[in-house]
Amino acid sequence: MTPDTAPDACGGVRADARSAAVAERYAALQERVARASGCAFSDSGVTVVAVTKAQGAWAIDAAAVCGIGDVAENYAQECVSKLAETTVARRPRTHFVGRLQRNKIKLLAGRIDVWQTVDRAELITEISRRAPGAGIMIQVNISQERSKGGCVPESAEVLASQARDADLDLLGLMGIGPLGSPEDARSGFRLLRRMVDGFGLEHCSMGMTDDLEVAVAEGATMLRIGRGIFGERPPREAQRNPSQYEFKPK
Repeated sequence: MTPDTAPDACGGVRADARSAAVAERYAALQERVARASGCAFSDSGVTVVAVTKAQGAWAIDAAAVCGIGDVAENYAQECVSKLAETTVARRPRTHFVGRLQRNKIKLLAGRIDVWQTVDRAELITEISRRAPGAGIMIQVNISQERSKGGCVPESAEVLASQARDADLDLLGLMGIGPLGSPEDARSGFRLLRRMVDGFGLEHCSMGMTDDLEVAVAEGATMLRIGRGIFGERPPREAQRNPSQYEFKPK
């Protein structure tokens, strides 16, 4: 039996080498979440959002084959191109997790199911015009790093109120931990969870491959995982045209 025809870890479905590699990493990721939460992954209340940034359309297809119900994109044009090239009959729910520009919302409307990086009023206005009733999350800059998007914590409640007034479906809050040790993210994650509870929201999107244990311990309901599912990103030259990049499993 060759790697291209080996059964994967997702219900015995025969998958190519890329899906098999994704399935193996996803199973390991579920184990990490289970250990961090102290219960089975299925009981943890955590949704894994597979971030396909810089990967080809194959990554969305592989995620679907492996039962991953949510994927995420960072760049508008890349998102549009990849979604057009997917081959699965039913693609996963698509999140946008990159810095959001108002002039890109028209391009993405109808393709994005959850807008996670809403951090200012003009985005709320434009999303409500282009995608009425859309699911959104308010991004909060919990690391206080200027290089990261997100509103200051003191502004989040006003934005949440504006989103509700615009009849958008406010799902929760999103935050990105600081660079450095995973433990450095704990205080920011704890703050975001308090804010989610205080606003009466359902979801707390925080935690990535390196700091997911801290995020789960502090109450994450969504993890945004790229490398932990798809492996290292392709070389920079391949990122200019990710759909042409040929995945080579290790």
